[in-house]
Amino acid sequence: AIYTKENLLNNVLSAIPADLNRDEWVAALPRALVAGFVKTDKDFQQRAKTSGTTVTFVILEGWVVTVASVGDSCCIFESAEGGIYHLSADHRLECNEEERHRITASGGEVGRLNAGGGAEIGPLRCWPGGLCLSRSIGDMDVGEFIVPVPYVKQVKLSTAGGRMIISSDGVWDALTAEEALDCCRGMPPDAAAAQIVKEAVKPKGLRDDTTCIVVDILPQEKPAALPPPKKPVKGMLKAMFRKKNSGSSSQDKDYMEPDVVEELFEEGSAWLSDRLDTKYPLCNMFKLFMCAVCQLEMKPGEGISIHVGTSNPVKLRPWDGPFLCSSCNEKKEAMEGKRPSGKYRYVLHLGPALLWGRVDTAWLEDVDSSQHTCELAFHIRFLVPLKFFLRGKLPYFYEH
Repeated sequence: AIYTKENLLNNVLSAIPADLNRDEWVAALPRALVAGFVKTDKDFQQRAKTSGTTVTFVILEGWVVTVASVGDSCCIFESAEGGIYHLSADHRLECNEEERHRITASGGEVGRLNAGGGAEIGPLRCWPGGLCLSRSIGDMDVGEFIVPVPYVKQVKLSTAGGRMIISSDGVWDALTAEEALDCCRGMPPDAAAAQIVKEAVKPKGLRDDTTCIVVDILPQEKPAALPPPKKPVKGMLKAMFRKKNSGSSSQDKDYMEPDVVEELFEEGSAWLSDRLDTKYPLCNMFKLFMCAVCQLEMKPGEGISIHVGTSNPVKLRPWDGPFLCSSCNEKKEAMEGKRPSGKYRYVLHLGPALLWGRVDTAWLEDVDSSQHTCELAFHIRFLVPLKFFLRGKLPYFYEH
């Protein structure tokens, strides 16, 4: 989480070309968010850390808000008219059938924690690793099918303003969007965030990833009433050359009457070929000889088209980009289940009589306050005989 906080914004901004006007900048932002998320995940993996984080990333440009999210932290917006808008997606395996199919098709397994005797408890998880999410930044010990490609939604807000709540899963496990908004109505943002957390932990007093940010989007101020006009100037000639009041016309031009919330963009595909494609000319969106993810400069002919290996029947031309460097293309193929990636990618082929093991340590992994259950995850060290197939370095112990 700390690494993502310190690097994600810079990675997103570096993926946006410098020569775009404001409208083009806003239109390029969803694609830059995808590139920034993937680069942050790829760079973090090179540090050989196995931790991971969910992300809800919000950028407000004028009256346009863009939200990118992986995991189960969520963002909602309530307009001044009372409409509630969900600006993020929930990537918990329990409630996302499409993501479950994607993971199993990429080589992962989805199931609940086996408590013994055939009993299964807790939410659906991805194995190995036991993560209950399909998308995050990090978590390299689970598998590349846990992708960092964010769901992105972009909306134009009403100039009447509204309130935005960004919270982790501990809040949404305890409160609905309506309950979160109602419990803090009329409070300033800092007090509202504290009140939402208080309401979320009230039932059991548990803090299961319970954090909250509240942002108030203030309505546009209506310009003050103009002074009464002066008496008409007599004479046609004087009226023609009378000096105009430039101040009043500027105020009228800047002010807009309150409108409605309008959706501009929404995409949640996990495939980079879907997310980095663009309607704009490549020279404006992605430089031909620069990787669309990590911004690495490449020599002519080194780049690999983002469309290589897709089901697109159209014959690719040499300039059909965007392009990836070889390292980012390997990352793309690993996320799609086309090749192993990472230090711990291997497959075991075991018979029931060939496995011995013991519980080495155990720790409290998750407290699910909404289902009133506690789940224990076990760190089990198995001594594995010689009959197994392996990808990568041969380990003496298999740890899970």
